[in-house]
Amino acid sequence: MARATQSAWRNPSYLQSSFGIFMFFCSWGIWWSFFSRWLLDPEKGLGMTSAEQGQIYSINSLATLIIMFVYGVIQDQLGIKRKLVIAVSVIAALVGPFAQFIYAPMLTAGGTTRFLGVLLGSVVLSAGFMSGCSLVEALTERYSRKFGFEYGQSRAWGSFGYAIVALIAGHTFNINPLINFWIGSACGLGMLLVYLFWVPAEQKAELKKEADSTERTNPTLKEMVSVLGMPTLWVLIVFMIFTNTFYTVFDQQMFPTYYSSLFETTEIGDATYGTLNGFQVFLESAMMGVVPIIMRKIGVRNSLLLGAFVMCARIGLCGAFHDPISVSIVKLFHSIEVPLFCLPAFRYFTLHFDTKLSATLYMVGFQIASQVGQVILSVPLGALHDAMGDRPTFFTISAIVLVALIYGFFVIKKDDQQVGGDPFYTDKQLKAMEAAKA
Repeated sequence: MARATQSAWRNPSYLQSSFGIFMFFCSWGIWWSFFSRWLLDPEKGLGMTSAEQGQIYSINSLATLIIMFVYGVIQDQLGIKRKLVIAVSVIAALVGPFAQFIYAPMLTAGGTTRFLGVLLGSVVLSAGFMSGCSLVEALTERYSRKFGFEYGQSRAWGSFGYAIVALIAGHTFNINPLINFWIGSACGLGMLLVYLFWVPAEQKAELKKEADSTERTNPTLKEMVSVLGMPTLWVLIVFMIFTNTFYTVFDQQMFPTYYSSLFETTEIGDATYGTLNGFQVFLESAMMGVVPIIMRKIGVRNSLLLGAFVMCARIGLCGAFHDPISVSIVKLFHSIEVPLFCLPAFRYFTLHFDTKLSATLYMVGFQIASQVGQVILSVPLGALHDAMGDRPTFFTISAIVLVALIYGFFVIKKDDQQVGGDPFYTDKQLKAMEAAKA
């Protein structure tokens, strides 16, 4: 049972979890924010086409969805143990030498070597980052319930870390893109030290309690695999495939190059994009604290739908506007959109499903669903982008999200359709209940 929530700054598990997720997002964000530019840029990067880049993202997503499910199953078995997160930290600490001495040479070699490099990169980058992100988030959310702190407040430190490194990523990219990978290694080493050596006394006590207990608290493998047979989960999976998927397909594969093209030189565009991206993620970090309030005002279901609406509008407006100032303002909508997907998704799973399966459910219903969408949509949308350009592709993506939003309005469960977990009430519902008691 989670104890009563105390002041966050006096909660050692909050501090440890926040610093761990902060270092992870620093390690990931420094190179991930310019990964697309590195693949596409003919001078500083590898000079690929959008379709070739789409193939890499698609294969990365295929590896991610497999590894992510495995991570979810293992972490639900481990409970609050950190063995898997420590393994992820080791990979993050090695991303610099991997990118410079193995990944980049294999991608530029061509032929069979290039294909093997794509496969190897998909496993390493997914295990350390794309799947690792969901794992770190799931463990942090589990700690928040177990040790009495607000998950959104802790997750905000991840966005804060991403924002800090995004501010410098564009400048270091202009010097040498591989510098970003090496900074990622340094931050990964910091993450490893946090998860390896910083174990608060309350976590040690809980681990000892679980080790001494004869009662089974972790789900069986059969229970975890059974989540794939839940019709209510598949309803949400379809919604996520055609909404949250476009965080990578649009924001990572297409937007950075499009934004840089709006400036006189790509160097100015890259540096400006890094600054804009950093500022946007700073706002995202602040919104991680605001979205729980929004959920209490309008509910979990409506918060998810609001996130889809913001995404639809943001991508469509990027196609409608033609100047860097307007596009920059629209890009900042992303800071609202990400928390509106991330936080309500976790709450949705703990509200409607067995909380023992929270890591598996989050991996499958939120993250794996997005990866499936990337596998399906990355290559065709990359080819459409090569054939028709930026704006027609953006309008196409916006239309897909709009259809998914309409679908979600009819099929996503309302908050009072509770199956498992704790009941969730909006502020309005709580006031009505208090009035009824009076």
